Amino acid sequence: MGELTAIDILIHPDDSMLARATSVNERMRQSVPPPQGFALDEHHQPHITVLQRYVSSVDLDAVYDAIGAVLGSVELSTLAFTAVAIRHMEVGTPGVGLSGIIVKPGPEVLDFQSRLIDALTPFTGSDGTADAYVRTDAEPEINSATIDYIEHYVPEHSGENYMAHVTVGLATLDDLSTIEGESFEPLTFLPAGVSVYQLGNNGTAAKRLNNWAV
Repeated sequence: MGELTAIDILIHPDDSMLARATSVNERMRQSVPPPQGFALDEHHQPHITVLQRYVSSVDLDAVYDAIGAVLGSVELSTLAFTAVAIRHMEVGTPGVGLSGIIVKPGPEVLDFQSRLIDALTPFTGSDGTADAYVRTDAEPEINSATIDYIEHYVPEHSGENYMAHVTVGLATLDDLSTIEGESFEPLTFLPAGVSVYQLGNNGTAAKRLNNWAV
């Protein structure tokens, strides 16, 4: 298929979820302050990934048109999520975890994801390499785990295997044990917009390529 681009189709949450994510991030930064920890800002925007794929770079305009057509066929106000818990995964630094707010998607979200998968099938490639990603002086390499994750996003992380979340920061494992043990008030929220980003290392949304407002 030629040159590929690793993309992330993501949903921007509404103000209610942004406020919740910002509040949790403040606690994370008290646990692991910058520069290792990070604030939610223009470089770490809260979002929910819907689909990650390798697509043909020369067909990016057609990819945007296909996404736009899917968006035109669904009512975005029905794409509800409910925040249900805080969980974490361990990262390379001993004693530190990357935390996220787990969000449960409604059935309309899974249908939206399925439609996107079908719409992008003509432009989807395989065997992506580091050249498909945004690389920077700070992160000049793309690790093999990232490359493999996007390669197998469908079906390993889609459909019944889809685990939606909003990344909210780094904290020590001790602090995360306390935070995750606290009661969590569920929050149902809606999209504020949809964007396509080119991915960076560790699956970060590194470079915005296109966006659609609700």
